[in-house]
Formats: sequence, C-alpha cells, structure tokens
Amino acid sequence: MTTMPQTRSDVTTEPTIFVGIDTHKHTHHAAIVDPAGRELADAEFAATPSGYQQLLAWTASHGTVSTFGVEGTGTYGTSLTRVLHTAGHRVIDVDRPDRKARRAHGKTDPLDAYAAARAVASGRATAVAKDRNTDVEALRLLHMAIRQTVTARATAITELKASLVITPEPLRSDLANLTDTALFRRCTHLRPDATSDPVLRAAKTVLRATTHRITALTTQIAALRRDRRTLIHQLAPTLLEQPGIGEDSATQLLITFGANTDRIKSEAAFAHLTGTAPIPASSGKTNRHRLNRGGDRQANRSLYIIAINRLRCDERTRTYAARRTAEGKTRRDIIRSLKRYIARETYRLITTQTTPCAL
Repeated sequence: MTTMPQTRSDVTTEPTIFVGIDTHKHTHHAAIVDPAGRELADAEFAATPSGYQQLLAWTASHGTVSTFGVEGTGTYGTSLTRVLHTAGHRVIDVDRPDRKARRAHGKTDPLDAYAAARAVASGRATAVAKDRNTDVEALRLLHMAIRQTVTARATAITELKASLVITPEPLRSDLANLTDTALFRRCTHLRPDATSDPVLRAAKTVLRATTHRITALTTQIAALRRDRRTLIHQLAPTLLEQPGIGEDSATQLLITFGANTDRIKSEAAFAHLTGTAPIPASSGKTNRHRLNRGGDRQANRSLYIIAINRLRCDERTRTYAARRTAEGKTRRDIIRSLKRYIARETYRLITTQTTPCAL
C-alpha cells in the first residue's frame, strides 16, 4: 500500500489588507479592510512623526498592506504621504466621498476612512499619489510662496494708493501723478517731522512704512523666482526654450505631472489629466465628443496661456491657425486643438523626449 505524501507549510501567510486614511490638521483616522471590503479595524493617530510611526506599526500588526488610500495627499496628508513613500508603500490619492454618498451614509472620520480603504480595495481609486520627497515638491512650495507673496505685494500697493487718497495737501498733490516706481522712491525718502501737523506726520509714516513693505516683498519675489528657475532647468532643461512657455506655466505643468513618472502612462493620460482630451458624448446614431471640464484646471489654464502666446508670436502656430480657419474652424476650436498639441509636446519634453510635435 502506497501512502500519499503529506504536505505542510511552516510559513504563515499574513493576510493582505487595504488601508484608508482620513486626514486632518492635527489627527489622522485610519481604517483597514480586507480585499472583499470587509471592515477589520480603525483607529486615530496624531499627525506627528511619532503618530506616523504608530500608524505604520498598527497597520503592520493586522497584515501585509497592499495599498494606502489617503485623502488630501497634497494638503493635510502631505507629511504622512512622505513617510509612506519613504517606507516603500504604494499610496493612492483618494477623493473625499461625494455629497450623495454622505447624505446616504452620513459623515464621520471612521466612515470616511473606511470609504477610502474600500475605494483602493475595489480599484475605484487609481490615482497614484505624487512623491512628496522630490524636487517637484520643492518647486510646488516655491510656486505657492511666489503666488502668496505676489498677492501680498499687490495688496500693499492697493493700501499705499488708498492712503495716498486721504493724505493732506500739498503732499497728496505732489505724489498724485507719479508712476509706481517714482511713487515708491519718493515715499521711501519721506521723513516725518515731529513739529509738523500730526495728520501729515502720520500720513508720511504710513506711506513710508507701506513702501518699505512693498520693496521687501519685491526682493523676496525676485529671490524666490531665481530659485524656481533653477529647479525648472534641472527638471526639464528644454521646457523654457519652447515658444510661449513662461516660468509660471512651466512650473504648473511640472507640478501637475509630478516627479514619479509612473503616475502618467501616456500622452493621452496627460491630456486627460490636464482637461484637454475630449470626452465621448455619443448616443444612438449620434457620434460626438464634448469639452472636457475636468482635470487639473490650473494646468488647463497654463496650456491656454501658452496657446494664446503662441498665436501672438510663434509663426508656426499662426500658420496652423490660418490653415484651420480656412477649413471653417472657429478660434475657440483652434485654441482647443492647440492645447491638445501643447499637452502632447509638454509630455515629451518632461519625459526627456525632446522631439517637438508637428502641427
């Protein structure tokens, strides 16, 4: 009689789990589900370095993590995303539940965390989170600082001119018709006189202080832009050499693309991400496409600005526009087509394929 050999495994296979995280400023709520979407556990952790390590240890104690689904990887979840990428985990950027789902199921941190976990377990959420440990993240921080500083400078200039309106005569008349540069220069050299009228003395103090703030903000903007320009040349050396692409547009497109190029598989995917890929809208015998109003609207705006600039100064684009106009296309149609071409060209430039696209 032959005895069949018995097989045994001495290795215990850990269960595969999916983790969803609802992020906030001071705390993050994590939830775990199995591949079928069944709830296993949830807990809250502090949004601190020690809290992130506790979260990693807690998830490891429940099994092998397949994917983390994190809400707000570019805002409240930025630091956590950095930690997860450093630890080698796959991170998916999960949108918050829509209003219809929240009306049906309610809204709490555990519910949102479980919804994020189920989104990655089911494959509904597929957007790979941007790597927050790279030069692109540094570029994003510089870009945000520049925008905020430019806004602060514009506000200060508005305050200066508003103060000038109520400045006593004859100082108001002396400063009224000056250009901005001349006005800043004159206000910088104002010297409040302790023996003069108190209102005039206060006006000189305000004008001088506001001008000093404007000058300081101008210096900060110039320094930030120098650092940003250096990073752009490191990330995409040929991007700024293309017609119509300025530093602001180049920065936004690089931020939208991200550093981990595996996020975007093709030119078509990048066009969809930037809202320049037409959306099918066919029904029955009607075969048509409609305008894509989704995607990254800031990137879409940058492509629009590049298209307008090229229509003004690039001969190749002007020739293309003339040809398409002769075919009966409207200016709006031509701009939409140009945005799609520019998205394709930008994709090649960012991914080091420097061959320009033919119009």
